[in-house]
Amino acid sequence: MMSRSVLSLTIILAIFCVLCLGLSLDALSLNGQRTWRANRKEAAAAPRGEKLLKRVRRGWMWNQFFLQEEYTGSDYQYIGKLQSDQDHGNGLVKYVLSGEGAGTIFVIDENNGDLHATRRLDREEKAFYILKATVVNKRTGQKLEPETEFIIKLHDINDNEPHFSQEVYTGTVPERSDIGTSVIQVTATDADDGMYGNSAKLVYSISQGHPYFSVDPNTGVIRTALGPGDMDREQRENYQVVIEAKDMAGQRGGLTGTTMVNITLTDVNDNPPRFTQSIYQFRVPESSKSGTPVGRIRAADKDVGKNAEMYFTIVSGDGLDTFDIFTDKATQEGVITVSKPLDYEKKPSYTVEIQVQNTQIDPRFMSAGSKDMATVRIAVEDEDEPPLFDKDSYLMEVKEDAAVGTALGSVSAIDPDGARSIVKYAIDRRTDMDHLFNVHPENGSVFLLKSLDREEAAWHNISVIAIELHNSRQSSHVSVFIHLLDVNDNAPTFATVYETFVCERTKAGQRIQTVSAVDADEPSAGHKFFFSLAPEGTYRSNFTIRDNGDSTASILTRRASYSRLQQSMYLVPVVITDGDFPMQSSTGTLTVRVCTCDREGNMELCNAQPLSSAPGLSTGALIAILLCAIILLMIVVLFTALKRQRKQEPLIISKEDVRDNVVSYNDEGGGEEDTQAFDIGALRHPQSTAILEESTKQRRDIIPTDTLLYAPYRQHGSCSSGLLMPPVGVPSRDNGDVCEFINQRVLDNDCNPTAPPYDSLATYAYEGAGSVAESLSSLGSMSSEADQDYQYLSDWGPRFRKLADLYGAEDSDFS
Repeated sequence: MMSRSVLSLTIILAIFCVLCLGLSLDALSLNGQRTWRANRKEAAAAPRGEKLLKRVRRGWMWNQFFLQEEYTGSDYQYIGKLQSDQDHGNGLVKYVLSGEGAGTIFVIDENNGDLHATRRLDREEKAFYILKATVVNKRTGQKLEPETEFIIKLHDINDNEPHFSQEVYTGTVPERSDIGTSVIQVTATDADDGMYGNSAKLVYSISQGHPYFSVDPNTGVIRTALGPGDMDREQRENYQVVIEAKDMAGQRGGLTGTTMVNITLTDVNDNPPRFTQSIYQFRVPESSKSGTPVGRIRAADKDVGKNAEMYFTIVSGDGLDTFDIFTDKATQEGVITVSKPLDYEKKPSYTVEIQVQNTQIDPRFMSAGSKDMATVRIAVEDEDEPPLFDKDSYLMEVKEDAAVGTALGSVSAIDPDGARSIVKYAIDRRTDMDHLFNVHPENGSVFLLKSLDREEAAWHNISVIAIELHNSRQSSHVSVFIHLLDVNDNAPTFATVYETFVCERTKAGQRIQTVSAVDADEPSAGHKFFFSLAPEGTYRSNFTIRDNGDSTASILTRRASYSRLQQSMYLVPVVITDGDFPMQSSTGTLTVRVCTCDREGNMELCNAQPLSSAPGLSTGALIAILLCAIILLMIVVLFTALKRQRKQEPLIISKEDVRDNVVSYNDEGGGEEDTQAFDIGALRHPQSTAILEESTKQRRDIIPTDTLLYAPYRQHGSCSSGLLMPPVGVPSRDNGDVCEFINQRVLDNDCNPTAPPYDSLATYAYEGAGSVAESLSSLGSMSSEADQDYQYLSDWGPRFRKLADLYGAEDSDFS
């Protein structure tokens, strides 16, 4: 019962689906037009007083149209028909089209709504167009329907062939790769619509390159099609492959695009190097030095680059240690060189086995045949060789006191050639400029020509030459090192110059100095020195010596006090003896000064006496001192000559330029008793001192020899206004004498043409030429007591106005 109900329900649902599908198919037009119509009526009027509800009414709408691209007909291509339920067929409805291509690409019949395309369209340029349509009233121009948007899509056709991204591809694959090894992938594209049909579905195929390569039809990956044995770079390296891409899934009628692929096989190390010949022969002179090339051997390798790099080794033979081989990186050749000296007389030929192999080996192709062997025979050519010493160098020892002619040793050399020529010996004098040694020309014995001193040079390096007697061009040198053995022939001396002092107040047995010694000799057991007082110093000596047993000695005092005033210096003779054989000794004198010391024993005062004789002046110092003295002498002579040639300036340049001389007037040295100062007593008693003055106080600068041209003229005048006034308390008689004395001196100096104006009384009140105030002295003024006008001082500025007021006031103002 239940199964029947389910079956009935299933049948009803199937019938409903079929009806819906039929209705949908009716709505689709044959040219792709899709139209849906829906009538929407106004709602019933609501009761009066309530707001009316309105619905949007739409008479027609559509979604999209389809149009085939690349139309080739002569008429416009029909797209579809636009129809509105507002069109009642009365001719009052007008269809209007807008949007992409409206009016140019697409046109519409405004009366019936038929839509056409005016030209051929390409989907690859533009796949769809968006347009808008509406219906308007022809009379009023009012829109009867809202503007509605629709799409016109272009149906694709297979009108584009596939195109590869590159015209030529380049790929590489190692040689001897397995079947199916990927080489390169090629890619092609088709401009047709891949979502519509098979127009853009591509299939790849190979049209050229069989049977070496294949291509995946779907991905375009190129792979090897032969095995490792057939893909050999040494046989064929480059391949040219042509690949096709066909649309429509490769079906008949599809379009095809092609491209070319150049494939190169890269090298792998699958070939070992091989010698070009099995036996090589070379010749080399026996005088060849180490590193001299003997010859080159070559091996061939079919591989290239690093796979062809090889190295050579000597694996066996009697010349394994005599020769060496290395690889020339530029030519990949093996270069055989000499590694040890050759001797034709000992071995005239050698045979070695050479092996070659690659530096980089591929394990996949490594086998027993990856190495190659060859035989190399080397013949040594005989040459005339120089003499050969039996040693590389010689060492000889001799004592430094050996006598002239003493043999030091001998050298030996022979001619290595079969002839065995006689060899002679000689000293290379460039190594023995002083001719200290010589060698016997026949037996090679080296002996002394002069005495030697180890202290001057302990080693001597000379060179001995061996020369073939019959061919002097064949010679060789050998170094001879001569070591002089020490002999105790030098006496020890003080290690340094000691500055020793002893305090005046000291105590007996006080150590004042520790001395040591040096010796130019070098005994094998080391130095050992002994110290003692000389025999002449042991008697009544003020000091004693204590040997410390370690090659040093202490100087000790023998009494408690010394007097610097009685004896300021002592000489202590010290005997120094070495401990070698034969024993050598010397006497050194130690100078000890007596000094005043403080309580701690520090020196305070010593006599100024040098501790040791000062070294004499060197020749350079004497020359420098002499040059300095000569230069100083020349400077003095030049200065004296310039001073004599200098013209003496006149003391008085002009009559108005009279300089004051106050050298003696202001000198306070010894007071009135100073003979250089001015003596006021002469002014107070001119009569009593006139004669004494003339005899004792002559002018120091010049003594006039001419007589006075004018007789003395005594001018009487008052000196009360002068600058020289008598002291307070002096009687008026003295005042008159002073005034008369001054006037007499003024007249004497004015009338004496030979006396320069050195007298201070003649010039001390003179103001010089050019002064606005002129002279303030009464010596040259005949009307010194006349009234003067000092108002001109006011013109000198505010600083002199006060001075003008003081001098311009009447005497009554101060009374």
